[in-house]
Amino acid sequence: MARLPRLIVPGHPHHVIQRGNNRQAIFSGTADYQMMLGLLDENAHKFGVSIHAYVLMGNHFHLLATPSTTDGLPQVMQAVGRRYVRYFNESQRRTGTLWEGRFKSTVIQAERYLLTCMAYIDLNPVRAGLVGRALDYAWSSHGHYVGLRTDKLLTPHPFFWELGNTPFSREVAYAEMVQAGVSGAQQLALTDAALRGWALGEQDFVKKLQKLTERRVSKGTAGRPPAAK
Repeated sequence: MARLPRLIVPGHPHHVIQRGNNRQAIFSGTADYQMMLGLLDENAHKFGVSIHAYVLMGNHFHLLATPSTTDGLPQVMQAVGRRYVRYFNESQRRTGTLWEGRFKSTVIQAERYLLTCMAYIDLNPVRAGLVGRALDYAWSSHGHYVGLRTDKLLTPHPFFWELGNTPFSREVAYAEMVQAGVSGAQQLALTDAALRGWALGEQDFVKKLQKLTERRVSKGTAGRPPAAK
């Protein structure tokens, strides 16, 4: 069966996962994390992609991003992937592939899943047992959203601004949301949708999204509906 093209819909948030080949480490120290963040910042601006959230784990990373064009997100991931592999191979004196195939991603319904996806991303290090609290992990966007630092890589989504009327109120509201956690069902839905490439959202959202692309957006859809006669 032919592989479906990647689902990219401009103007909608996308949850992105990129893993190291055979679960191998893709970061070996502080300089590597900083290099990745620098490459993401450079290319996100270059290709018109707004990055709302991220976490860099030892052998994979997650992004939550909204592209302004169909090609923007793939262009970012390709440029970052190629340059980072060259850098990492040279610094580690290694050769060969670093990534487990192409990146995985899908579109999520902002109204239903954007803030949940942000919390899911921030809580990755906690679920992995690396830290006890999201704010204790240096290589995620959490610190920016709870007021610990300013991260120029990030573009807050409008739904984040709706959490409060002041920076402090937004920071407190978001910190409380992350502390409350993400349910197992939500975790599974976010992970599974990204890995399988099916849109994540309510039925009406999925139907509307299907009208914007010829690529199937869910198992229950079969491409662009025929034009009305």
